Amino acid sequence: MKDHEFKILFVCMGNICRSPTAQAVFCKKLANLDLLHKVRVDSAGTHNFHPNSPPDERSQLHASKRGYDLSDLRARSVVKNDFVEFDLLLTMD
Repeated sequence: MKDHEFKILFVCMGNICRSPTAQAVFCKKLANLDLLHKVRVDSAGTHNFHPNSPPDERSQLHASKRGYDLSDLRARSVVKNDFVEFDLLLTMD
């Protein structure tokens, strides 16, 4: 399998709580299995309420308590190319 052969996009409404948390948790689990180089993971929102904003402080706090770092993630909106680029879009509400 070549690098980043599979691409997953986690999607919620604003991309500041659920989807960035899912991205961070999934990336850490992939890293623990030495698979992070095989899967590209990203997150986005269906609405562009918080463009380029970091995840919500409460999400970061609770993620940090569990060993997950969300600090480098930034909100973005789903774009048309995501439906071509990613193999799997996982939505959450």
